[in-house]
Amino acid sequence: MNKHIKVIAFDADDTLWVNETYFREAEEEFAKLLSKYETKNKIDQELFKTEIKNLPIYGYGIKGFVLSMIECALELSNYKIKQTTLEKIVDIGKEMLEKPIELLDGVEEVLKKLQGKYKLIVATKGDLLDQERKLEKSNLLKYFHHIEVMSDKKTKDYKKIIQHLEIAPKELLMVGNSLKSDVLPLLKIGASAIHIPFHTTWVHEQVSANEQQNADYVTLRNIKELLTLI
Repeated sequence: MNKHIKVIAFDADDTLWVNETYFREAEEEFAKLLSKYETKNKIDQELFKTEIKNLPIYGYGIKGFVLSMIECALELSNYKIKQTTLEKIVDIGKEMLEKPIELLDGVEEVLKKLQGKYKLIVATKGDLLDQERKLEKSNLLKYFHHIEVMSDKKTKDYKKIIQHLEIAPKELLMVGNSLKSDVLPLLKIGASAIHIPFHTTWVHEQVSANEQQNADYVTLRNIKELLTLI
């Protein structure tokens, strides 16, 4: 591992705590609510299309997801959906926002051991209010020097973080579960990255084998393996 590293950035959702699982559960509930209008497969496809179409407007996070579910429900039902069903869709979102924080195994142990040796930061995307709430509930804030909630995770977004921290790209290591968001953009700007896959990945975050080709990054089975690497 690069001996120049001074800052370790951690993704939040599905790297520090469980997140994507709740979206899959919400999609299951949504499909049940709309089962009289379409097949589950068609509902899943249309919801995904609606989410991707709305990303430039709403960004990432639960609130945008709920608005996309409502829009999708209206269209699939030909605008005949009951108000009570729309209310249930809103309730799905509220339940997601109120979920307890379930830290992934070994997260706090790793942060404790790295704190003081490196500057630790969170670099995550999503809704600012929701991510701040999750960080507060996680009891992990004390380990981090800086929190960055980004609207997206492209090379330009990481360059801004590097400038803000006043470090060189080679001094940054990113740890996350998404190759598309947490690994490949870092490699393009000369930083280092570690991939720790989560068992569920949103289709939008998946990358092709061609995109991964020749990418120089390390994949770990869990966050505890990070301690043996650095």
